[in-house]
Amino acid sequence: MSSVEPGDTAPAPAPAPAAGNVFDEQRRNRRDTRLLVASFVTLLAVLGLGFDAFVLGAVVGPTVGGVPVPLPIGATLATLLGLASAWGAYRFGDRAVLASSGARPVGAGGDGPEVARLVNVVTEMAIAAGVPMPRVYLIDDPDPNAFATGRDPDHAAIAVTTGLLATMTRDELQGVVAHEMSHVRNYDIRTMTLVAALLGAALLLSDWGTRARLRVPVGREERGERRDGRVGGPLGLVLFALWLLAAILAPIVGRVLATAVSRRREYLADASGAALTRNPLGLASALRKLEAAVAPTARIRRGTAHLCITDPLGRPVNERRGWVADLLATHPPIATRIARLEAMAYRR
Repeated sequence: MSSVEPGDTAPAPAPAPAAGNVFDEQRRNRRDTRLLVASFVTLLAVLGLGFDAFVLGAVVGPTVGGVPVPLPIGATLATLLGLASAWGAYRFGDRAVLASSGARPVGAGGDGPEVARLVNVVTEMAIAAGVPMPRVYLIDDPDPNAFATGRDPDHAAIAVTTGLLATMTRDELQGVVAHEMSHVRNYDIRTMTLVAALLGAALLLSDWGTRARLRVPVGREERGERRDGRVGGPLGLVLFALWLLAAILAPIVGRVLATAVSRRREYLADASGAALTRNPLGLASALRKLEAAVAPTARIRRGTAHLCITDPLGRPVNERRGWVADLLATHPPIATRIARLEAMAYRR
């Protein structure tokens, strides 16, 4: 259940978005995706440049006033890594997400009546949203959960757990699928799939840079001055400290970015999904069941947790409010989401 910190306040219920706002959201998500990729590649280039200056430069590079002059080896490789990661995430990120969760494709009616009902509901919601029929996947996990992934509505996939099918009524399942279909229609899936893939690359490069710095050989003599793997001069020390801080904080900033984007999109997907079904209480009831399921979704990894309709890891921070939750929670509090949906239903 949710808990409220002293002094925290719950946000007011949000109205359902107007139909015309769908195109605004699509444009906003396309813009956010471009900014995300540009920021990520820039961050990797800066980390690579610091590696050139303070790791390679401390060993093989020249200096000016005690500050190593970087040879753009690491920066070039890091930029190429960033561009390759962004392209790979755009083209194949959905496959990686589905493979990491053990999702398997389903056929229309080929896996029993519950799966046939799922396919029918996905078809209905695709028609209601005006998007192509996405691929449907099943995850063999008893904990109820679902997510959508892909680079656009033409290459989208919706995955649900076996626990979700066993737990939800048709109205509740329709609410969950409509929520995920809203992510597809609004292009949330592209942004969030890129976040998942690029965050992994940032973690890898950050770990590589900090480990490499700790293993720099010492004791090189050049031009009569000792080059012992440390940066000389006050300016060099400041630049080194800033680079090391950026390398350490890169994964944290990436996670904060993923959680912030996820929370903002979940509220909109709830409202948009309710508009598709014309039944906000169906999704509200589904969220109550998801809240009651306290076991983690074992098949879904931490790096893709922000894609799911509720936190698959069951972390208590997601049910808190305040600045700590704003930094760490991948999802808004379920109680607040339910209250907003009920307000939409009672407003009629």
